[in-house]
Parts: sequence; C-alpha cells; structure tokens
Amino acid sequence: MDFYTFFRSSASYRVRIALNLKGISAEEHYVHLRRGGGEQKAPEFLGLNPQALVPVVTDGDLALTQSLAIIEYIDETHPAPPLLPAEPRLRALARSFALVIACDIHPLNNLRVLQYLVKAMGHTNDERDTWYRHWAAAGLAGLEKTVVGAGCAGDFLVGNSPTIADICLVPQMYNAKRFNSDLSACPTILAIDRRCRNLGAFARAAPEQQPDAE
Repeated sequence: MDFYTFFRSSASYRVRIALNLKGISAEEHYVHLRRGGGEQKAPEFLGLNPQALVPVVTDGDLALTQSLAIIEYIDETHPAPPLLPAEPRLRALARSFALVIACDIHPLNNLRVLQYLVKAMGHTNDERDTWYRHWAAAGLAGLEKTVVGAGCAGDFLVGNSPTIADICLVPQMYNAKRFNSDLSACPTILAIDRRCRNLGAFARAAPEQQPDAE
C-alpha cells in the first residue's frame, strides 16, 4: 500500500492508527497542506483525489479516499485484529460513534474551513479559535452523552478492544486539546482517550512522532 498523509491531518492520523493496530507497513508520501499554497492542490495529487484532501491509500490500481472507507478496507483485507465488533448491535454503535466524529464534529473544524474563516471571511485568528473551541466542545459533549447512554463502553468506546470509534476519537481529542477546548463535560471519553494513547499503536501514530512533523 501507498499512503498519502500529512502529520497534522486528523483523518490521516486515523489511518495511521489503523495501520499500526494491524501491523501493516505502508509506503508513506507526505503531502504538506500549507506549503506553497498546499501540495494537495498539485496536479499529480489531484489525479489521486480531485477533492484535494488527505488521506489517500493506493493498493495496486485501487485509489481510496475517505478515512473511514480506508479503515474498513484495511479491516476487511487484514481481518486480525478486528476493528469492528462481531455483534451487529455493537458493530452499529462503533460505526455510529465514528461517524459522529468524522461527519458531525471534524468537518466544522477542518483546516480548509478554518482557513476560509480567516482568509475569505476576514475573521481574526482569535475568532477562528473561538469557532473551533465552540464546535469541538459541543460535539464532544454530545458524544459523551451518547456513549454513556448507549451503555456499551468498557476500556474503550465499545467494549474492551479498540474499534473504529476509538480510532476516530483520539485524533479529535488531540486537536480539541491543542486548541484548548473545554472538555470538562467529557470525563468518560477523556479516560478512554488516555487509555488509547497508552497503547503503542496509538502513540506511534501521534502527529509529533511522524517524519514530516514540524
């Protein structure tokens, strides 16, 4: 596999965790999202992903975008250890928690959204950061209530093994803390985040551990 990534991309971070949990080595290609106006806008990268977003994983003649689709492909082609529970109810909950993060929380705080707030709409950096903190705190507080209400959490969001839900949680928590978001309403997911980050597969995937970190 070839893996097109950027150290600070939350979606790339998810894929790094999944690869580590599976023990898969992929050939990494670093796409700097800021340098020179964004290397993701270069014609050769747009040939892989016309949306100009990372991550991209290629496997032979297959080019995959969207981190959750990539993670499920990795899970299906390398079944052990599984990243989704076997029981249908728990499997659905794991997907649901992952999608809360990937579809509801993350898009509001994606780099291109934050850049647009400043460059196109004229907001200050402080106003941009206030935007980030509001939506991160609100979204994660909602996830906390959802997880507690579902009653399926153990050591991890769903049971006692990491799933796709935890793979999405850790990068989102990393960025929320980087922007000093108020996470006081999130004791359950904070504890699970700490437990995940103590695992080697998660620790090695952290942005500061990547070769392209700066």
